[in-house]
This record gives sequence, C-alpha cells and structure tokens, in this order.
Amino acid sequence: MTAPDVVKSGKGTGAGYKPGTILAFVCMAQFMVFLDVSIVNLALPSIQDGLGMSDVSLEYVVTAYATVLGGFLLLGGRLADRYGRRRVLQTGLAVFALASLVAALSDSGNVLISARAFQGLGSAMIAPSALSILTNTFPEGPERNKALGLWGSLSGIASIVGVILGGVLADGPGWEYIFYINVPIGLLGALFAARVVPDSKADGPRTRFDIFGAATLTSALLLLIFTLGEATHRGWGDGRTVVSFVIVGVLLSVFLVIETKVEAPVMPLRVFRLKSVSTANIAAVSVFGAFSALFFFASIFMQQVYGFSPMKAGFSYVPLAFCVAAGAGIASGLIAKVAARIVLLIGLAATIGGLLLLTRAPAGGSYAVDLLPAFILLGIGCGMCFVTLQIAAFAGIADSEAGVAAGLINTSQEAGGALGLAVIVTIAYNGLAEKLTKAGGDVAKAVDVQESANHTAFFAAACFATVALLIAAFFFPNAKPQAPAPAAQADGEPAVETQTVIAH
Repeated sequence: MTAPDVVKSGKGTGAGYKPGTILAFVCMAQFMVFLDVSIVNLALPSIQDGLGMSDVSLEYVVTAYATVLGGFLLLGGRLADRYGRRRVLQTGLAVFALASLVAALSDSGNVLISARAFQGLGSAMIAPSALSILTNTFPEGPERNKALGLWGSLSGIASIVGVILGGVLADGPGWEYIFYINVPIGLLGALFAARVVPDSKADGPRTRFDIFGAATLTSALLLLIFTLGEATHRGWGDGRTVVSFVIVGVLLSVFLVIETKVEAPVMPLRVFRLKSVSTANIAAVSVFGAFSALFFFASIFMQQVYGFSPMKAGFSYVPLAFCVAAGAGIASGLIAKVAARIVLLIGLAATIGGLLLLTRAPAGGSYAVDLLPAFILLGIGCGMCFVTLQIAAFAGIADSEAGVAAGLINTSQEAGGALGLAVIVTIAYNGLAEKLTKAGGDVAKAVDVQESANHTAFFAAACFATVALLIAAFFFPNAKPQAPAPAAQADGEPAVETQTVIAH
C-alpha cells in the first residue's frame, strides 16, 4: 500500500470514486435509516402477539429507536468530522446490521426494545456521516441542490415505504423479516464502503475532543425526547414530567457554557450566526412535528374510521410517496432560480391545504374523493419542504463542519417529530377514553368519537405547519444562499480545509 493521496473534497472525489456512485451509496444508507423509523408501526399488533408484550411496553419498540437516534445525532456528526466520515459510516452500518439481527431473533420484549435502541445508535452514526459525505462530494450550488433533492425525496419516501413494507411483511412471512432485511444490506454496505466512498474529515491540528460537551448535550437530548413521549401518558403537569424538563433545561444551559469555553466544541455556536442555517433548523422542528403527527394519525384514521386492513392502509400511501418524489424534484429545480424562502412557502401552503382537507374527511367516505386529494397535496408539500430545509441547513457551512450541520438538521427533525407528536396526541386524545366509555357498545358512536379525535389531530398538525410558514415568511433569508468565503469563518478565524484521503 502506498502513501495516501490527498485531494480536497467537494471538487471531485479522486481516482476511483464517482460522484454518482457515492450519491447512490449514501442515499441507500439514509433510506435504511428512515425506513426503520416507520416500518414497525403497522407490525406492532403482530409483535405484541408474538412476544406477549403489554400495551405500555409496545410503544417503546418505536420510541427506543427514535430516542437514541435523536439523542446521538449531533455526537455522531462530530465523530464523523473528527475521526473520518467513512469510518463512522461503516461502524454505524455494522452496528445497525447486528442490532437488526438481534431484533429479529428476539424472544422477549425487553430484548427487542434493547436491540431497537442499538439500531438507533447505529443510525445516529449513519445519518450525519452519510449526509456530510454528500455535501463534501458536491460543491454548494446546483450540483449539491440536485443531490440534496434526491436525498430529501428518498427520506420522505422511505418513511412511507416503511409503513407499506411493514404491513406486507407482518401479514406475510412475519414481523421478524422487518429486521432480517437490514442484516445483509448493513453488512454489505459496511464491507464495500471503502470501494465506493472516499474518506474525509476535518483537517488541521488535533485538539482534545469535547467529551463533556458531547455527554451533556446527548444526555439532554435523550432525556428531552424520552420525556416528550412519556408526557402523553403521565400528563404535562405530572411531577416527574416537570422535573425532567427542568433537568433538560439545566443540562442544555451547562452545555452552552461548555461550548463557549472549550477549544474544539462538539457544536460550534458560530454556525447559528448563519441566518439560513438557524432558521432552517427552527422551521424543521415545526415541519417535522406536523409530518410525524400526519403519518401516525393517518394510519390510525384509515384503520379505525375507514376500516382499512394494515396492508390496505399501507398501500394507500403509495400515491403520497410518488408525490413526495415529485415535490422534491420541483423544489430542487426551483431553488436554483428563486429564493429558498419562496420554495418553502409553497411547500408549506400545500401541506397546510392537505391537512385541512383531512379535517373534513368523513367516516365511511371514499378514498378517491376524501383522502387521495389530501395525500397528493401533502406529498408535494413534504417533498418540497424536505429538500428546501436540507439545502438551507448547509448554506454557508464550511466543509470542516459538515458533520455538525448534518447532525443538527437531523436532530431538529427527530426532536421536532417527537415534540409535535407528543403535543398533538395530548390535544387529540384529551377526554377520548371517557367519550368512548359513554359510547358503550355503539359502534357508530365509537367511530364518530375516533373521527373527531383524528380531525382534531389533523387541525393541530396544520397549526404546526402554519407556525413553520410564519417562520419562513418573516425570518428566512430572501436572497439565494451564497457559498462561504474561503478565506475566513464567520467569526473571523482562519478557514479549515477538509481533505479527502484516498488509499491505494
């Protein structure tokens, strides 16, 4: 083996590495991450029957993955910048594959929940490292916008395909195959990554890793996401909930103090000086809160109110998936011609329109008349929002901090999804049990109660999307994002180049 060649990333990927192949590989990795966010939803009844799990413990099959994923994303991004993005990506793929195998072989609920948590840990390394590899491969501008357009569309499509595939596998060979399918993909991805993906990391002098900042932030995010989920059952005024939020506030305050003192912070606060980056992350919280609630309640709505089977409900999302791809394509084309703010406003308007249509979908209505038009608008809006926020979240970011930016936007998405779902579930299900009790054995009244609760949820989700629209309208930069100046960072420090190391 000869000495490695060094080329600057983002200007080409060096001998043997093709941008198209790199894009396909990292999109595959991201597809797998987002697929597992939603794939278990329609399989939960089968998992409950197979492992004898209680209703309370069953929800942790979903939240264990999302909580660990959201809590470790920023740390995963910083590790990728520090120790090498390809290396962290390979590690994440291996961890994810092995955790999936354990999940498939689980003989108890506790083993499955633990395996799901380790899946989340692997995904927290995959997502930011894959996204930062993408942004280092394609320079800021039309090429990156097209790449992020594909990335954004696949992220949205994967969430929907996950619901469809989960229903098909649960009704077919069994819920275990939801996890078995990840094993060969993850292991082969880890094995072949070196052949198709160049390694890159932040160049410059080696500094002490910000272990205390990383531990404090990760602990705060884990506790926040966990508490948001628990609040829907315990109540927002419960003593344990209140204490948990206070501890989260203390941990985040300590983290901010640490980040102003250390030499190499895990999350350089200077990235928030870029208006596009900070606004994109704030808007993402509201946007993904709305979409998280949409997929959760639409699945319930179709089964409880429209009487769809899990498989039929899953396939009902197919038009939505195609529209996500269409919306992403529209956004990636428009954003090269007009300001990102305009594209995001169009996407959010479509999203709000779709959610409001769902608030009027009656029990016993027609899929083609009452659901399909809403799904078309929501798919287009979802694709446009995903792509625009991803592009804006990297505008002006130096290559050396691509992992931080990737971890930050993914964290905003996960935290926003958890927050939105927790709040909207609390609003929609307020007094639901009492109303169902009053309905007694009257099926028609029970359906009416469920219809009303779901309509409330869709309206609340529309309110979340409206908040994002107001943020975009009043705070998003109006001009098209410009590339960062090569000579200096935002705070006046010398720019740090990123290098791609290619081993022969």
